[in-house]
Amino acid sequence: MTPITDLETLEAIYGAPVALSLTKVVPHITPLYRRWIEAARFVILSTSGPEGTDASPRGDDGPVVRIADKKTILLPDWRGNNRIDSLRNIVRDPKVSLMFMIPGCNNVVRINGRAIVTADAAVTGQFTQAKKHPRTVIAINVDEAYFQCAKALMRSRLWTAPHPEGIPTAGQFVKEIETGFDAEAYDSGYAEYAKPRMW
Repeated sequence: MTPITDLETLEAIYGAPVALSLTKVVPHITPLYRRWIEAARFVILSTSGPEGTDASPRGDDGPVVRIADKKTILLPDWRGNNRIDSLRNIVRDPKVSLMFMIPGCNNVVRINGRAIVTADAAVTGQFTQAKKHPRTVIAINVDEAYFQCAKALMRSRLWTAPHPEGIPTAGQFVKEIETGFDAEAYDSGYAEYAKPRMW
């Protein structure tokens, strides 16, 4: 296939952007964006570093982030698998993107900015779940905030489509790489395994 290698060719294919797609961008969190973000329990964190890019799902049983002020978002790093790909990237390249999603809503809210990772007790201590604190918190300085149009989620019927048959499970993904892995035991026991390891 022939790659497109210059912006002029690419822009000629698509034409001018819809005016609203440019004017809707704001440099801080407005009151309405604050309402949306504080209602979100799920966000995708996108980072990049020397080894490549990373997109990491983050979730909580309440607001997934805390808004410190109209330019600052705090995202606790709750317990995971300790790969810390996103954190490694941020330490070396502060550029980040966030995509907040709310079940049933076809729009999403996007934040672009720059981040740091901190283990300061004054910051990690602001977050408590199950009597635990995160080891670190990602502090994001907001450069841009805007909503994404609903067409992608509408096309996918993300919130209304039935769960499809035959979708691979996490255990099956592992078994594909590690022969002899007990995928059924992993999948059936994961909910109990995860309970004490959520935060």
